[in-house]
Amino acid sequence: MSNHNHPYHLVDFSPWPLTGAIGVLTLVSGMIKWFHNFNINLLLIGYLIVILTMYQWWRDICREGTFQGKHTILVLKGLRWGMILFIISEVFFFISFFWAFFHSSLSPNIEIGNMWPPLSINPFNPFQIPLLNTIILISSGITVTWAHHSLMENNYSQTTQGLFITILLGVYFSILQAYEYFEAPFTIADSVYGSTFFMATGFHGIHVIIGTTFLMICLIRHLNNHFSKNHHFGFEAAAWYWHFVDVVWLFLYISIYWWGN
Repeated sequence: MSNHNHPYHLVDFSPWPLTGAIGVLTLVSGMIKWFHNFNINLLLIGYLIVILTMYQWWRDICREGTFQGKHTILVLKGLRWGMILFIISEVFFFISFFWAFFHSSLSPNIEIGNMWPPLSINPFNPFQIPLLNTIILISSGITVTWAHHSLMENNYSQTTQGLFITILLGVYFSILQAYEYFEAPFTIADSVYGSTFFMATGFHGIHVIIGTTFLMICLIRHLNNHFSKNHHFGFEAAAWYWHFVDVVWLFLYISIYWWGN
C-alpha cells in the first residue's frame, strides 16, 4: 500500500489530532477552573498535552517532508495555497479590530466624552517604546529576508546568522511589549480605548510569539540540514508569516499609537 501512482500525500493514521483536541479541551477547562477557583493544575496539564502534541506532530511532518519524500511538487503547491489562505484569514481577523478602533475613534459618542482618546485616558507616547518596536520589527524583516536569500544561495553560515538575529529581535520585541503593558497607565477595562488597544496589540503580540517559535523551529531544522535551496517551504512559510506580522504592526503603529493619539 506504500506505492501510489499519483503525486498526492495520503497521510498515515495519526493520534495527534485526537490528543490535540483533548489537550485544547483540557486547556480551556483548566482556564475556566483557574478563573473561578484560582487553581492552575488542570491548566498546566492542558498546556503539557498541547506542547507534547505540537512537538510530535511537527516531528512527523518534518520526517514526511524531509526524509520520506512525501512533499512532492504538487503537495508543496497545496501547502503554499494553504499558507496563503491562512494569512488572508489572519488579515481579516485583524481588520475586525481596526474596524472597532476606527468606528469608535472617528465618531466618539457621549459615553466617552465625545473625544478621542476618551477623557482620563493617558495614551502612550508613540515616539518612545512603540517607535523602538517598529524599528526592531522592520529590522527583523530585513534579517529574515537576508536569511532566505542566503539559503537560496546555499550559504549555510549566513542563513544561520540571519535566522538567529531575527529570533533575537522577535524576543526583544516581546520583552519590550511586556514592559509596555506592565507600565501602561490604563487597562483593558478602561473604556473602548483600552479594549481596542489591548485586543489589537495583544493579539499581535501573540502572533509575534508564534512567529518567533516558527522561526526557532526553522533554525533547528536548518542546523540539522533539513533545508536546501530547492526544498525549504517550512522556512518560506515562516518568512511569509513574519512579514505579515511586520505589516500588521506598521498599521497598528500608524493608526493606534500615532494617529489615534
